[in-house]
Amino acid sequence: MKWILIFLLLLSRVGRAETGNTSAERFVRHYAIQYRVPPELIADFIDVESRWKPRAVSNKGAMGLMQLMPATARRFGAFQPFDAEQNIAAGTRYVTALMWEFHGDLRLVAAAYYAGDHWILRKQINYDNPDVVAYVQAVRRRYLIRRHEAASLSMR
Repeated sequence: MKWILIFLLLLSRVGRAETGNTSAERFVRHYAIQYRVPPELIADFIDVESRWKPRAVSNKGAMGLMQLMPATARRFGAFQPFDAEQNIAAGTRYVTALMWEFHGDLRLVAAAYYAGDHWILRKQINYDNPDVVAYVQAVRRRYLIRRHEAASLSMR
């Protein structure tokens, strides 16, 4: 188990180092602090959604680092969704709204971010779509790795 965790930590560092996204990482820290959400969680959504590619577009039309759907991007203030700062700011506001809506339950927040809050509100935790479950697990796994990494760095 220890070797798997070390491997995952190294893998997460390599992926981030290759993208050269220092300004995006600064935006993540800034907006996470501003909206009082864990910066690791926002970074995890970006990891899973776009792999830190600011011009990413999904086959469903989601755009940018945080893969916001056009209506969600506009609703939360990203009128230029490929602008990294606007995308991260809007995505962080959306995550904050989901945190309030789901009382901080990160499983429901991640599921709602992926599938839409209206679906998750109706289904709650019993939502068992395999894609949603896999997404929630991927975000959770990355979140635990980042939290462990941050704790290790702060102990030095």
